[in-house]
Amino acid sequence: MQLATARSACRQFGQALRLKLKQGWSLLRELSGDDAYERYLQHQALHHPDETPLCRHAFFKREQQQKWQGVKRCC
Repeated sequence: MQLATARSACRQFGQALRLKLKQGWSLLRELSGDDAYERYLQHQALHHPDETPLCRHAFFKREQQQKWQGVKRCC
């Protein structure tokens, strides 16, 4: 009886820990911009379902061009 209870408690703890780690990983990806392509795909599906989304390579190439084109200094 006690062994079954201990196993159940360990299983619940393991599930809770996995959930927290998954949430932490998702937050880290969001803060770093690593999930940008996934967010782009969600946006495209929701707001532009008739358009074909860019492939991952083209998306990141476009993002880099937008980020670095033009003057990026104060003087």
